[in-house]
Amino acid sequence: MDDEDPIPFVDKVNTRYLETLVGYNARRAALVIIEEFMKRMAVYELRTVDFSVLSLITHNPGITSKQLCNTLGIQAPNLVSMVNALEQRELIKRLPHPNDGRAMGLHLTELGEQTVRRAEKTAAELERDVTAKLSPQERKTLMALLKKIYK
Repeated sequence: MDDEDPIPFVDKVNTRYLETLVGYNARRAALVIIEEFMKRMAVYELRTVDFSVLSLITHNPGITSKQLCNTLGIQAPNLVSMVNALEQRELIKRLPHPNDGRAMGLHLTELGEQTVRRAEKTAAELERDVTAKLSPQERKTLMALLKKIYK
């Protein structure tokens, strides 16, 4: 490079192209939401996936580990340690499945019910906060469009 060619430096980053990509925009929005979610769930000692598992057990008492894996896209070995940890914290319990002698159904304990009730309330507050710039119709439309991508 000779002395006459200036070395380029960026004052303001140009993100125009990236902002045309659905994945980029979805990821940026998800990062904002997940960061705040993790802060608010710390009081319950719940990670995002723990919350999802507990919420599914809440709304599907007796759900099996296999059903959880399929619904959340989690590998079975990863779920085993998570279920064990939630059981050790006395948030869930395993009971024999009525239709499959080999399977165990997952249920909340009383402590689990109390924890999920509070955590879901916190999650609902977070959702209202992070979507405050959207009208109710815009929020509904956003949810429908996102579901079209992954369902």
